[in-house]
Amino acid sequence: MTLRGLTTRKPASKPSLPEFSKLAHGYQKKAVKFLLMHGAAALLFDPGMGKTAIVLKAFDALRKAKTATRALVIAPLRVCQLVWPDEPNEWNDLKHLRVGVLHGKDREKVLANVDDYDILVINPEGLPWLLTGQHNGRTVDKKRWKAVGADLLVIDELTRFKSTKGARFKLLKQVLPTFQRRWGLTGTPAPNGLLDLFGQMYVLDLGNALGQYITHYRMKYFRAVDPNGWKWVLQTGAAELIYERIKPLALRASAEDHLELPELVPLKIMVDLPPKVQDLYDTLEEDFLAKVSNREIVAANAAAASTKCRQVANGAVYIDDDLLSRVQGKKRDVLRLHEAKISALQDLVDELNGQQLLVAYEFNHDEARLREAFPDAVFMSDAKTQAKAKAIEQAWNNGEIGMLVGHPSSMGHGLNFQKSHAQHVVWFGMTWDLELYDQFIKRIRRQGNKALRVFVHHIMARGTIDETIYFVQRSKARTQSALLDALEYGRKRK
Repeated sequence: MTLRGLTTRKPASKPSLPEFSKLAHGYQKKAVKFLLMHGAAALLFDPGMGKTAIVLKAFDALRKAKTATRALVIAPLRVCQLVWPDEPNEWNDLKHLRVGVLHGKDREKVLANVDDYDILVINPEGLPWLLTGQHNGRTVDKKRWKAVGADLLVIDELTRFKSTKGARFKLLKQVLPTFQRRWGLTGTPAPNGLLDLFGQMYVLDLGNALGQYITHYRMKYFRAVDPNGWKWVLQTGAAELIYERIKPLALRASAEDHLELPELVPLKIMVDLPPKVQDLYDTLEEDFLAKVSNREIVAANAAAASTKCRQVANGAVYIDDDLLSRVQGKKRDVLRLHEAKISALQDLVDELNGQQLLVAYEFNHDEARLREAFPDAVFMSDAKTQAKAKAIEQAWNNGEIGMLVGHPSSMGHGLNFQKSHAQHVVWFGMTWDLELYDQFIKRIRRQGNKALRVFVHHIMARGTIDETIYFVQRSKARTQSALLDALEYGRKRK
């Protein structure tokens, strides 16, 4: 496949294959070769399969062949801070690679001395500063960008660029053609369905596989099911056509097929809302408006109503306008409704009798109530620095933490808790986001955990949106699994 936007200058020498002595798995060696052979490539690998090491091996081979100079890695913040700077030190043949972190108080210093680094890592939120010199800039400063000197782009967690409407996508799009190679890494390429693929594939191949415009992609493979064009579903046979289009770009490897992982055991812990709270929930669900103690809880639209219903199911609810509070800098007022989920979690803690427990919450008021109910628990939100996060990770892996509580968005990447051999994950509040759901569980269900099983406990309020989300998550997982299975099957046939 000829790829637009990828330079085709003749390399000084053919890239030689890197030393594979420490790459323990055959799929890792295959992945390095795949990257060396493809200017645009997506590694659709599960967490814990060594994606960072694979990329470093391939990049080092390109450097030695003088076909790559510097890599720019865009990754979640914790991954920038905890993973990429440390990974080269794990390999004797990669310790010479110098990694500069473009975040925090030293980022200007790192950028001013860019020639001291082989790899620059930055989180997506830092792109406006890097590309424009401004916090909210939208037009690339070409002179500034040229000084960066990156000819390889690596996007760690490619799904961060699934939305073509986002500012980060539009900004990055302006410099995509300047890279000789573009590689993307993710284990969850389609967390909400195949519409998510367009933006991710575009940043790799500039539209060769799925087209130049998201509107054309939708019209070709999907059909609208509402008059406003807000909801789209696949046309008959379209999924297979999409799979075929992206196969040249993608290499798939699943942890279940290549690594010894604990069996995943999903469990449901059902709780009943108190009668008055159930009445409130039913009213809110049906009318988007409820009154409690002469206070109004308002849900302006279906999305807001969904959020309010999830809050009520969890045990508390914000009763003021979220946006207004943020604009005015005010603390949102919280009304506590019930402790059904807190009690269920306490029962589980008692039942496990000292076994380690990783707990996910959804809202800030969930965290506040969990802090009160479990004063001995450790909260990941208290890790304000890289050193503190690393210390918590080490303490957990040493078995020194009984309950670790965190939000999936801050714990989904860059933290590895599998060395403790913990077996239990709890969802105190259900999330719609399949990517966050999957990534959070895989903090402990990954290579290195010798437990036979990992139990995922879902605390759900009966007769509420919790049950709907659980069902939808299963449905989304089936959609994504179909995509990944098709890609993997296609590779095996060749």
